[in-house]
Amino acid sequence: MKEVTLELIKNCANNLMFEMKEEEYETLLQEFKIVQDQFAHIGKIQGIQDVEPMTFPFPIDGVTLRKDEVKPSLSKEEALKNAKDVFGDQIRLPKVVN
Repeated sequence: MKEVTLELIKNCANNLMFEMKEEEYETLLQEFKIVQDQFAHIGKIQGIQDVEPMTFPFPIDGVTLRKDEVKPSLSKEEALKNAKDVFGDQIRLPKVVN
């Protein structure tokens, strides 16, 4: 598991354009360390690799998902007609992540 460092947190925050105070970085780093310690502790449980991961924390009986059905969809023109900024066949959005 990759170690979470203050530098990594600051880099991620910068890439996601988050503005945080220095003490918030420190708090977040401590919280990540707690989570990593908990994962390490769970990983030491004997036989943990033999347990099938759960989708839900309790059994769900009698529930079925609907079947996928192909249905008509919007044409390309209809999908793009209300877009503010179209480039070719795509909608152009402002950059939000580095």
